[in-house]
Amino acid sequence: QVQLLESGGGLVQTGGSLRLSCAISGRTSSDYAMGWFRQAPGKEREFVAAVRWGGGRTRLGDSVSGRFTISRDNAKNTLYLQMNSLKSEDTAVYYCAARARWHVNYYLTSAYDYWGPGTQVTVSS
Repeated sequence: QVQLLESGGGLVQTGGSLRLSCAISGRTSSDYAMGWFRQAPGKEREFVAAVRWGGGRTRLGDSVSGRFTISRDNAKNTLYLQMNSLKSEDTAVYYCAARARWHVNYYLTSAYDYWGPGTQVTVSS
């Protein structure tokens, strides 16, 4: 069983930056898939980024590629999402997600077994 807890959300101006953190408790392994998703009001939950807990290539959604970075600190059991050049359309609740094995469909919400409660990010102009 894995528990996830996001933090770092808040209000930021257009063009600004935020770093989200996801604290992970419970047993994980190097093969775990870790992801970030977001959901804006009235919209479906959208893939943002994913990485294998043991390392390897990161994956980013098209709408955030070049602006967001996913990283992890295995020693601190923490997943990060660095968000730069924020736009109003980045406003959403951001969720951390995990599954026990890396999956080719890492971009689908249905691929993940564990979810955090989410943290609100609001980008204002």
